Amino acid sequence: MTTDSQRPLVDSAWLKGALDRPDLVVLDVRTPPAGGFIPGSIHSDYAKAGWRATVDGVPGLLPDTAVLERLIGGLGIRNGDHVVLVASGLSAADMGNATRVYWTFKTLGHDRVSVLDGGFAAWSDAGHPVVTAAATRPAATFTAAPREDLRAPLPVVATAVAGGSVPLLDARSAEQFEGKAKSPQARVPGTLPGAVLIENGAFYSAAEKRFLPADAVKALADQAGTGESTITFCNTGHLASVSWFALSEVAGIDGVRLYDGSMSEWTADPSRPVKNGPAA
Repeated sequence: MTTDSQRPLVDSAWLKGALDRPDLVVLDVRTPPAGGFIPGSIHSDYAKAGWRATVDGVPGLLPDTAVLERLIGGLGIRNGDHVVLVASGLSAADMGNATRVYWTFKTLGHDRVSVLDGGFAAWSDAGHPVVTAAATRPAATFTAAPREDLRAPLPVVATAVAGGSVPLLDARSAEQFEGKAKSPQARVPGTLPGAVLIENGAFYSAAEKRFLPADAVKALADQAGTGESTITFCNTGHLASVSWFALSEVAGIDGVRLYDGSMSEWTADPSRPVKNGPAA
């Protein structure tokens, strides 16, 4: 049975009713925040605070565990706290702030974490109270219990590409998947050989400010030929976190992993194959 603190998604009505819980921490990860804050929420800028790291020129990687322990503890978050993550909610891409930090907490062994469905936009649209400044909490000790099953590092991805039996899900635009456009983070255009495409925006309704329900996510995955053990990727592991969250947490599909290095890491080595990219 899933408890409230283990629900991947909570809505604004639930959060409003839970604000007085002593173990609740509302963590706003907008970049930058605009329009105020949920009462009692603390803020940590997703793009600037250190939630992702550049290693050997590759952006967007999961930072070292010790770095994350200091970051999280410095925000006043303890192991027993239920963390609710708040993104802007205006698009799937900015929901990635929350889903990537959610994935980070999960990789650290912290399961008491949820995403506010629809983010700050849904909270505001519901007419819930807003304050002008974020709160602060005294520093605490946060101790990770890292798990390896949610992340697909480069060797695992290379094996998946070579073997052809592990579903690879590109979360980017159709133009980037087809090699007609390229992110600055990728050396060349194209996608992983064998990959299929489900654009990250398919999993989140910006108009309704909510993730698709589990059955709709499963239908998209089935249509694309993805399922258990899927590896999601994009350019830097941001958009792919939306797809990972939808498949793994909303739909409950087993074994889904996120390749945080994504195309920025994969294309850094010219010897690695790229589909729909430049001719060899």
